[in-house]
Amino acid sequence: MTMKDFDGRLVVVTGAASGIGRETALAFAREGARLAVCDLDERGLGELEQELGGRWRGAIALSLRVDVGDFDQMRGFAEEVHRHGVVDVLVNNAGVGLSGGFFDTSLEDWDWILKINLWGVIHGTRLFVPPMIDRGTGGHVVNVASAAGFFNAQSMAAYGTTKYGVVGLSEALRDELSSKKVGVTTICPGFINTRIIRTMPMRGERASNADRERVVDMYRRRNYGPEKVARALLSAVRHNRALVPVTPEAWALYAMKRAVPGLMPALMKLGDRAMWRGRGPAEGS
Repeated sequence: MTMKDFDGRLVVVTGAASGIGRETALAFAREGARLAVCDLDERGLGELEQELGGRWRGAIALSLRVDVGDFDQMRGFAEEVHRHGVVDVLVNNAGVGLSGGFFDTSLEDWDWILKINLWGVIHGTRLFVPPMIDRGTGGHVVNVASAAGFFNAQSMAAYGTTKYGVVGLSEALRDELSSKKVGVTTICPGFINTRIIRTMPMRGERASNADRERVVDMYRRRNYGPEKVARALLSAVRHNRALVPVTPEAWALYAMKRAVPGLMPALMKLGDRAMWRGRGPAEGS
């Protein structure tokens, strides 16, 4: 479905305390939406509430500390949200990064990242979409994936796997929900300057502080801000777009993957080496 006007709409944003989630919440608030937000970062949530309260009084309907990977916590969040009505737009944004090859990544690491990046999307969708369907007037789901959702690098094996999962899940959901007046959009941001690289665990031979600082500096110099992702996200909801790469490089990689898939492994290897030698940017959403 298309949704041109967000005034008075109830919008859920997970992972709203910083980065893309925060900018998405602010963008919907500017359009007059009512917001239900969650994150593990209580301080960041408090700062968001303060800004929203000062600029768009009444924009925040609910703000809670929630681990999206924990179904019981998400169910409690959904119960509180539904006291304010049926959700019009669900933004499954919460996510974490993790660098390392497959054999550098422990099973505990896999369990952690899968719960947040993939199960968080599953939990949000299972809890918020059925009331949209029952209402019968439609809604929209936005799943924030990554350009790693259509290519992956050996240094981001687990992260990319979760994002491939989000892209695939979104494709299936879009098909299933199209007859229910519920749209589904996948956002694949690209190289975005957020704190994900500074906070993500790093495994294997590229796990030094020097490596982290080098990549953080690449993000800083690239300086493509999360507010641009938020603008693209709102536009995608308005036009019911299926999959939206955001940055120029995300679009280029998406087009290349579709046109010349056989070339991608070699390019990914070159890009991966360049990133960790300090000559190019890393992916993050």
